[in-house]
Amino acid sequence: MSDQGLLTFVQWMSPAFPVGGYAYSQGLEWAITAGDVTDAAGLAAWLDAVLRYGAIRADAVVLAQALRPDTDLAGLAEFACALAPGRERLTETLEQGRAFGLTAQALTGGAIAPPAGGAMPYPVAVGAAARGLGLAPQRVVALFLQSVLGNLVQVAVRFVPLGQTEGQQVLAGLTGAIESVAAGAVETGLADIGGAGVRADIAGLKHEEMDVRIYRT
Repeated sequence: MSDQGLLTFVQWMSPAFPVGGYAYSQGLEWAITAGDVTDAAGLAAWLDAVLRYGAIRADAVVLAQALRPDTDLAGLAEFACALAPGRERLTETLEQGRAFGLTAQALTGGAIAPPAGGAMPYPVAVGAAARGLGLAPQRVVALFLQSVLGNLVQVAVRFVPLGQTEGQQVLAGLTGAIESVAAGAVETGLADIGGAGVRADIAGLKHEEMDVRIYRT
């Protein structure tokens, strides 16, 4: 494993990396407004469910597939778009994927280029870029999951609101689940993707109808 590769990927997953992750809540804003998430315990339960059974797990499997050198990225991108349960979720993953690709290209002098013909969904773009870093797929997926969940924790810190320490305690408490989902993702084929994050998917659809909102999803 290359330390340089690891440091590069950690930079890509940093909240400071300009993919706009801070602007999206994946329906969590609606869930907070609706009273589904009102405290740290509720946030932990919500995130654990979406991680293990919902859209975040699906993204982990897609990312693991994108890391494989023989994967058809165009086909995988199309498949990943089809997984989006609503318009906002599709917009989120495409816009983050595009922003990631452009910034990664700028940092690598074009060695990592945005996909031809338009943006790829975020986990596909990340996987395509990370192929050459020499990192174990499970590690890449785990760091990706921690980053995604960290952004959602900050949504709750601002909007529930929670204290920063409470938010970090929730994220730390998800470490075991992150490791488990990452390990499973690298062994899961696309045909085995499934989910039961129904309430979270509904939250994403309901968010589109909110009259007043802070986040884009």
